[in-house]
Amino acid sequence: MTNKPNGTGLGRIIKAGYCSIKGFRAAWQHEAAFRQEALLCLLLFPISIVIASDFQQWLWMFFSMIFVLFAELVNSALEALADKVCLEHDPLIGRAKDIGSAIVFVALVFMSVVFFITLYQYLGELLR
Repeated sequence: MTNKPNGTGLGRIIKAGYCSIKGFRAAWQHEAAFRQEALLCLLLFPISIVIASDFQQWLWMFFSMIFVLFAELVNSALEALADKVCLEHDPLIGRAKDIGSAIVFVALVFMSVVFFITLYQYLGELLR
């Protein structure tokens, strides 16, 4: 059995953590959509604490925000790879980019539904 270039054990975990930090920095630096969605999540986070009726409801809101960031990171990685492979118009590259965009759209719709349901319930409790 050969060792992988990133090592094994704790050393591999540390290197993976370092690569993750580099990935977040790259997404923040090069992807306007990631910055916008990260700032949206930073805005929504304290709101989620206020409007959640219980911890489980807050977890739904929290993980819906994480899902948006996850989807955007996947989409950004896919687009960067696609641009490296081919900059001219290619139907398959275009399809891959469109599907990546659809992933983000699904995540944003999911987060919106979770937040609107929670907000509806919160306002209903306030008006009683």
